[in-house]
Amino acid sequence: MPSSARTRDPGRRSAADRGVGVVCGLVALGVAAGAAWMLLDVAMKGSANLSPGYLLGEPEDAGRSGGIGSVVVSTLLVLGTCVAIAFPLGLGTAVWLSEVARPSGWAARHVGRSLDLLATVPSIVFGLFGMVFFCEVLGFGFSILAGGCTLATMILPILVQASYVGLRSAPPDLRPAAAALGLGPWTTIRRLLIPAASPAITVGLLLGIGRALAETAALVFTSGYVTRMPESLFDSGRTLSVHVFDLSMNVPGGERAASSAALVLLVILGLVNEVARRVSSRWLRGGEGPTGASA
Repeated sequence: MPSSARTRDPGRRSAADRGVGVVCGLVALGVAAGAAWMLLDVAMKGSANLSPGYLLGEPEDAGRSGGIGSVVVSTLLVLGTCVAIAFPLGLGTAVWLSEVARPSGWAARHVGRSLDLLATVPSIVFGLFGMVFFCEVLGFGFSILAGGCTLATMILPILVQASYVGLRSAPPDLRPAAAALGLGPWTTIRRLLIPAASPAITVGLLLGIGRALAETAALVFTSGYVTRMPESLFDSGRTLSVHVFDLSMNVPGGERAASSAALVLLVILGLVNEVARRVSSRWLRGGEGPTGASA
């Protein structure tokens, strides 16, 4: 190769790198601008109604007036039920796939295919499944419990895949080092592997919570439209996403109330993300990580 060509190559690569960097920066700026525009629009339309009375009051006039206290409570109950069911199942499945099952085995292959299938199923199909299985077969009826169980089946693939990737990405010397120290499999998983994978597990949990909070179609068929304050998990309850959908699509003159409910939904999502981030950071700093684990 001529020396002139060799001397031009670094410059060409540098120019190409700069060009890719500019394009990526413009794309990121566009995404951020779109998100900021959406948030600003929702905030401008919905902030006028925000007050303690709005957050604690009951919906009136089909949601055009009054508050969203019962809707917020129903949303948190459905989300709590969803996470309480999906998190242990998802983490347990990921641990089984990562540490117990043979990757080429029949069971692991079929579980993996089932998770891939669940990840592509439309939410309306989950809603119909939840209505038939949880509401009718198991006898939960249109209830918060049925809605939470349906959402748990929806976010299971996200939790399992994120947790599995985190576990398999743990430092490869953890397992032989733990075996050399005489640690049992459960102690290794609990004290070393899960803390090492906690960032990925947290990301999967946040993605699942985000999908659960924004879900509408599946909850229409399972938890229902009722706006009264729920007294138990077997009561029907309307979540914020369903409330926003109903006000914007089915209630004439409900657009401003829908914007207020959407703003509250975004705030709750932001608070959940921040709490999960702080819990994960404190867990890693509190000596539960791989360097601070003990037998």
